[in-house]
Amino acid sequence: MSSHQIGLERLTMGQISRIIAEKQLLKLSDAAIAKIEKCRSYLDDKLQRHEGPIYGINTGFGYLQHVEIESEKLSQLQHNLLLSHACGTGEEVPPEIVKLMLLLKIQSLSYGHSAIALTTLSRLVDFYNYDILPVIYTQGSLGASGDLAPLAHLSLPLIGEGIVWYQGEKITVSVLYEKLGWEALKLQSKEGLALINGTQFMSAYGVFCLLKAQKLMNWADAIAAISIDGFDCRIDPFETFSHVIRPHAGQLHTAANITKWLAGSELIGRSGKQTQDPYSFRCVPQVHGASKDSIHYIQSVFETEINSVTDNPNVFPDEDRIISAGNFHGQPLALTLDFLCIALAELGSISERRTFQLISGQRGLPPFLVKNAGLNSGLMITQYTAASIASENKQLCTPSSVDSIVSSNGQEDHVSMGANAATKCLRVLNNLERILAIELLTAAQALDLRKPLRSSKAIENLLSNYRSVVSFNEADRLLALDIAASITFLRTKEELLKTELT
Repeated sequence: MSSHQIGLERLTMGQISRIIAEKQLLKLSDAAIAKIEKCRSYLDDKLQRHEGPIYGINTGFGYLQHVEIESEKLSQLQHNLLLSHACGTGEEVPPEIVKLMLLLKIQSLSYGHSAIALTTLSRLVDFYNYDILPVIYTQGSLGASGDLAPLAHLSLPLIGEGIVWYQGEKITVSVLYEKLGWEALKLQSKEGLALINGTQFMSAYGVFCLLKAQKLMNWADAIAAISIDGFDCRIDPFETFSHVIRPHAGQLHTAANITKWLAGSELIGRSGKQTQDPYSFRCVPQVHGASKDSIHYIQSVFETEINSVTDNPNVFPDEDRIISAGNFHGQPLALTLDFLCIALAELGSISERRTFQLISGQRGLPPFLVKNAGLNSGLMITQYTAASIASENKQLCTPSSVDSIVSSNGQEDHVSMGANAATKCLRVLNNLERILAIELLTAAQALDLRKPLRSSKAIENLLSNYRSVVSFNEADRLLALDIAASITFLRTKEELLKTELT
């Protein structure tokens, strides 16, 4: 099995995607180990020769910053910190995101500015490589002063506390350590703070959403192309002439993508079409393209974040400085996660409108895309479902980042609420997938009703695969099963988007 060496190069979305797809193991590079050990040695030496408080290292935390802690109690201070801050509640964080949290925490601690002990970071690497996934909860983080509660739950197993998923079972850490013959670690000064300060909860959600968003953007273009042919639309709005005079990158990309999908279609090239098509078809390049450009920007913010040091205080061995600053504040992520919600919701909003048009009984299609409409309701209620989900997404797009609630007796008087932005962004993303699955269901039905005229080879091949899991709707049946099968199709057939256009 291949491995990825932490500390050799900058993490990118592409790298993370490969690490996940290839199930690569993590390994600390020699360069990272040297930085980690240098920083830890510096802090140990500093504590030996320094008198007075150093925030979070020999003091209490937050509002308790003025309380100095005796040197013999510094380990207990860090132990207590993890226990007291593990205040999460709500649903469990999905395991894929927990594993991303481990990866991103290891990356951030590897730069040699956190004073983490090598033994501690190596244990986190072991958690990742052995698929030991701590149970973490979605609620509890303000997205400032770090994702304190989620990261405390992530770190509890280091000190022998908490619950983990291991080999398909949820077990206590004491049972896990007995199975593996491991012992709990005794944290040194600052380590607990290094572990729970940071933005890895928000970052992991963002990375997960961005990776899936890339796939759904590709599906959105392909499904829109099927709908365009199913609704007997014109090709003119997708030709290059209009787009090169408004050359937004996402718009140009989408127009070219739609044109490729429709190349060779008997339907798109026939005469006698209406002069104009509704915006939900005609403006696909402009709407899809705007979301693509937004997501491209959001990705740049997250790639900066996941290659950053986000705990506090920051330790600089070469400069002999320990600086209490605010890199844990999640504002860059909170704003862009809210932005990502909007970009994804708009892809769903325009998709639902295409579904509405397809079932409307226009342009030679039967009402609700079914024979014997009246006796059969056909796909009528699929649009209701899509509309309900699209409306929910609009509600979820209310920004989290504009809110702030004072905490820690006023010491933490502005917070990002980025963790709430992160969890609702995942809900928006999953809702978009459902909306696109419903559009695919209706668009495929519309195209089948156009036979014997055929769409392009690329679209016909894609729909041939789709029809192997969802058959043509001859008469009323249980449509929830068709929607579920359509969602599974989108999740498992991504390779069709890469091969059918070549």
